[in-house]
Amino acid sequence: MSSVLEKDKQHVWHPFTQMKTAEAPLDIVKSEGTLLIDRDGKEYIDCNSSWWVNVHGHCHPHIIKAVTEQISKIDHIIFADATHEPAVKLAERVCKILPESFQKVFFSDNGSTAIEVALKMVFQFWFNQGIEKKRILAIDGAYHGDTFGAMSVGERGFFNRPFEAFFFDVDYLDFPTSEIEDEQLQKAEELFKTGQFAGLIVEPLIQGSAGMRIYSADWLNKLVALAQKYDVLVIFDEVMTAWGRTGKMFALEHCSVVPDIICLSKGLTGGVVPLGLTVTSDKIYNQFLSDETVKALLHGHSFTGNAIACACANASLDIFELNFTWKNIDRISKSHVEFIETIHSHSKVKTVRHLGTILAIEIEEGQETTYFSSIKKKAFDYFKENGMLLRPLGNVLYLNPPYCITEEQLSKVYSHLRSFLELL
Repeated sequence: MSSVLEKDKQHVWHPFTQMKTAEAPLDIVKSEGTLLIDRDGKEYIDCNSSWWVNVHGHCHPHIIKAVTEQISKIDHIIFADATHEPAVKLAERVCKILPESFQKVFFSDNGSTAIEVALKMVFQFWFNQGIEKKRILAIDGAYHGDTFGAMSVGERGFFNRPFEAFFFDVDYLDFPTSEIEDEQLQKAEELFKTGQFAGLIVEPLIQGSAGMRIYSADWLNKLVALAQKYDVLVIFDEVMTAWGRTGKMFALEHCSVVPDIICLSKGLTGGVVPLGLTVTSDKIYNQFLSDETVKALLHGHSFTGNAIACACANASLDIFELNFTWKNIDRISKSHVEFIETIHSHSKVKTVRHLGTILAIEIEEGQETTYFSSIKKKAFDYFKENGMLLRPLGNVLYLNPPYCITEEQLSKVYSHLRSFLELL
């Protein structure tokens, strides 16, 4: 065991890991493109973009250049009573690629904090007007982050059970499978009619941590229209779904409706450094303008508007302006479709789900899908042995690779997915 792994075991507490039973983690010494390289020189294809963040590939030269240039000018400065060009440039660019109603950008540190900011905006929007609206509607199975507000609007159960006594109450719709779409819309309208709802929060079109569960854009259009009919503010959590993952820059582009707030992170910086954005309209922003300081959004983080992170994000947006990036996104999506044809009827495949660069295979176990399925470890160990880092969501194996993944690398992953199915 390397000294790094020995010291890791002595001092490091890893996320989403039972440290008593966990095997030694991969000791990665280099990352490049789609590959992670360990201390022994073994290469691993990063099948899940390192928790869905690394959209352009590791150590992209354009992003490295932007970081190098920025760090010699401004590393980090306070973002209250001061500003800097990288943040202003990023805010302007993000507003220009979103629907025109989005005009104001609030900076934070990651996806969870972007959600916290959005929730505070929603609640204080009504509070500043003296309007009593305190309820939130969400969708069962949601994951919006691990801070307390974000956990409150997410799925209740095994992940969050120790903390649920401290959550605020939230109303939920059942996940809108085709059989219950109309029923859930009717339930939403009955709730909205009470006039008590401050906001609605959704992961648009696809629930990531729930197993890459996909639902209808038409249903989401109808739900948002109902919310707007009853003056309920709408938050789209696009922390995972933005930046090309669904085949478009933002998942909202699949819809005919526009939310009031959008939360962005993960691929925002190309997955290089943490950064969160909560983007909203002048309609919401104006309700925080007052001669009374107490009506301001009194929220912030030490690293709000970090100049290096903003430089990364601007460089990432440069890469999204290249046709090459979108050709890669389209290529990956089409490759997924072709692969699905080869495995969808396999006896061990319960369902296959696909949207953009995301492919999810739910393994048939004869029981309910669960994050704690034994399939998870079997699959992780198999793919690691064969040079792929693929971390399943229970019995759901999924791919959402960096957009620079080659056809040869995709073929290798597909081949081993088929082989793994034969081992079950």
